[in-house]
Amino acid sequence: MELREREEQENDVVLPKKKKTKMKLIKERKREERKEKLEEEETEELLQDPLEAFGRDIMLMILQNLKAHSVALTLLVSRAWNGVASSDTLWTPKCEELWLGKAHIPRSAVVQGLPKLAAYSLSVTDGKRTHIMTEDLCDHVWEFHFNKVVPEYWLNLDPYWKGTSPLMHRYFHEDGSQTADPGDEVWGGHECCYSIVTSVVGEGKIREHYVRINRCWLHMLVSRKDWSWEMSNVLYCYSSVPDGHRVGGTGPLLLCV
Repeated sequence: MELREREEQENDVVLPKKKKTKMKLIKERKREERKEKLEEEETEELLQDPLEAFGRDIMLMILQNLKAHSVALTLLVSRAWNGVASSDTLWTPKCEELWLGKAHIPRSAVVQGLPKLAAYSLSVTDGKRTHIMTEDLCDHVWEFHFNKVVPEYWLNLDPYWKGTSPLMHRYFHEDGSQTADPGDEVWGGHECCYSIVTSVVGEGKIREHYVRINRCWLHMLVSRKDWSWEMSNVLYCYSSVPDGHRVGGTGPLLLCV
């Protein structure tokens, strides 16, 4: 009888402890479930398309702060992203930034109605071009001056070396002729022609590329800086005048109108 009473007393002490442990486990399980649910929701938010989450206007503001190359990569995400990332609203300021300080902007890039993304792409491609074409010669006004190695007689006629203005100008024409400003003492009214020479070796590799004024004169090597053109040899130099300084040009002065 005493033994039984003792066992019942022990059970009275143990049972509440077991019940408490079970409740604790239930609470911990529920806590873990809530934590897992929150993590799932956070993961879903992270995986959600930012365009859907933020909307077109906010995404445009975000993309405007990215470099052009990074924006171009977003064109490949989806049709919806392509529609936002190719917007003229986005690429107009990027074109203006690209063109700032450049001597010549390709005429193909400023065609009316051309999407600004296409204008940016055409400008970058043309800016890397180093082989001059007839259109480039005829489309620009050229400053001309002698190099210091020529006889002093010619240097004394050259405003570049006398420190006076205006400098001498040369004009190329589609018929292969070249002219100068009226009253140019160096020009003297003689007839002049030009040609562009490109020699190619195996697999289309260009060996030489130069411009020659009249057949007997030394040929001029071609170079570029800030999308301008320079043609020079040991005797003289031609530099393209920035388009913004002439009527009908494609430089910054025209684009701001």
